[in-house]
Amino acid sequence: MTLATFYTYPIIQAPMAGGTANPKLSAAVSNAGGLGFLVAGYKTAEEMREEIKQTRKLTSSPFGVNLFVPSDDTIEPAILGDYAGRLENTAKRLAVSPGEARNDDDDWDNKLEVIIDEHIPVVSFTFGCPDSNVLDRLKKNGSYIIITVTSPQEAVKAAQAGANALCLQGIEAGGHRSTFQNNDDAEDFSLLPLLRLVRQQVNLPLIAAGGIMHGQDIAALLTAGAEAIQLGTAFLRCPESGAKQLHKQALKDNRFSSTTVTRAFTGRRARGITNDFILQYGDSAPTAYPFVHYMTKPIRKAAAEAGDMEAMALWAGQGYRLAQDLPAAEIVSQLVEQAQQALQGRKRL
Repeated sequence: MTLATFYTYPIIQAPMAGGTANPKLSAAVSNAGGLGFLVAGYKTAEEMREEIKQTRKLTSSPFGVNLFVPSDDTIEPAILGDYAGRLENTAKRLAVSPGEARNDDDDWDNKLEVIIDEHIPVVSFTFGCPDSNVLDRLKKNGSYIIITVTSPQEAVKAAQAGANALCLQGIEAGGHRSTFQNNDDAEDFSLLPLLRLVRQQVNLPLIAAGGIMHGQDIAALLTAGAEAIQLGTAFLRCPESGAKQLHKQALKDNRFSSTTVTRAFTGRRARGITNDFILQYGDSAPTAYPFVHYMTKPIRKAAAEAGDMEAMALWAGQGYRLAQDLPAAEIVSQLVEQAQQALQGRKRL
């Protein structure tokens, strides 16, 4: 079993949390010849199981499920209390209060059992690498394992743990940084250098992810040694995407002009469109995931209901302006055609 077993074209739809990567989007990408992904993060195990069943009604092609690796990080209550106090002004404006800051394991054990029960063909992990015994159990059950990494050091650890393939996330990517440790110690690698450096040290199939929006980029990354390409922001505006309509609108709204990597919304570094919330709270947000995620959840929900883009988490990669309002199948077809043309027309030095 190889990575190419699961798709016709080496295009993987990124597992975007928060409802974006829903059954409709995942099935549409898989039906178009790519590999769609569901996200288990922020759902219960039974909610995840239901989405798996819904996706299987929409496609007979393979699709994957992504899980968040839980953390046992702790933080001083006083630090959380200070940030909650800072959030009060925005919360009051939206007629809510900051949520209770807490940690949990995201229903980890039960989700692993669902993955086993449902015989998911491709399973990827974000925010770390599970123990090798977990990976071995999943592989013996028939799952192909992908670990998301952001550095050569993480790549080596994932390979040693038994990963079948690695997803390399460059700093250009939208959404959360998939670092194993929630700190600022590691270097932020751009995608191409990361691909080259990991290829020197690890002999596994590599999936390139981070700011990819065009088939010419796909061609370049395949030429550079990637076996497949993962795209998220490119699918955000698709009608099948579960992203909120305001989020989709923000991708083309001229009031926004840049993205920022911030801890403001969740306590873990993530790239999103720069808005007032990031500018106001980005410098003071503690390194505290998922504590801050739960703290800001009522604010983010109220902002979406009020149509307030300035207080929403508008996750997006650096190339977000190139996102198109097209069906997912058309996006896949367009990317394939562009990549094929680029590969055929490679200039020689």
